Amino acid sequence: MRRGMPALALAALPVLASPASAGPLTTALPVEEQPFTSSYAQALNGASGSRQTLGLFEAIDQLAVAEEHRAGYKRSLYRHWNRGLDAADGCDTRREVILSEAVDAPEVAAGCKLTGGSWRSAYDGLVVNDAGRLDVDHFVPLAEVFDSEQTLWSAGRREAYANDQGSPDTLIAVSAASNRSKSDKDPAQWMPTDASYHCAYAATWVATKLRWDLAVDEDERQALLGTAEDCAGTTVTYAPAS
Repeated sequence: MRRGMPALALAALPVLASPASAGPLTTALPVEEQPFTSSYAQALNGASGSRQTLGLFEAIDQLAVAEEHRAGYKRSLYRHWNRGLDAADGCDTRREVILSEAVDAPEVAAGCKLTGGSWRSAYDGLVVNDAGRLDVDHFVPLAEVFDSEQTLWSAGRREAYANDQGSPDTLIAVSAASNRSKSDKDPAQWMPTDASYHCAYAATWVATKLRWDLAVDEDERQALLGTAEDCAGTTVTYAPAS
């Protein structure tokens, strides 16, 4: 589990119900922000490799600053979803991510059809009880990746990013509504409605950009620095993508 929460914690969160039991959403109680260590750092758990851990300000300073370049972008340049980590499980990358992030595991039928289960949507603090109401978001959106490539990527590298499960930070299962609100915006244009997630969001954004050697524009950099002011103790851990 990469971003799951203990079952007892679910009671304090609003619920996005399945269509059969849909009802009004409640408002999450504010949660005090705590120093954030990325889920990637937790997943590595002492494994060897080329990972680096930096303070958030230091990590932001490692990012190249460059103007964005959107001309020529097409979503189809980033082939997804592929067969995932386990070609024999019948699940593509999207469904593998959904399964890995479940708080309560769904039942998996033939063709990787998912029934039941629950997930916490980090962007808005909602609990989702229907996998069909989840999107798997590219944490740094595909259009933003294209804008931020420092050299022209090959088709293979673009596919590798679009299906990256080598870091649990690149892809995240969230409520469809929150993902569509975010769209292809960077942190200068959009932040999660759950303010308790802002430090984690900034750290994960920076970690993903460092992992994939992506630049930031000046407005994006300033937004990240502004968020970092309220994130004492937050760290960024990443390993460069091969």
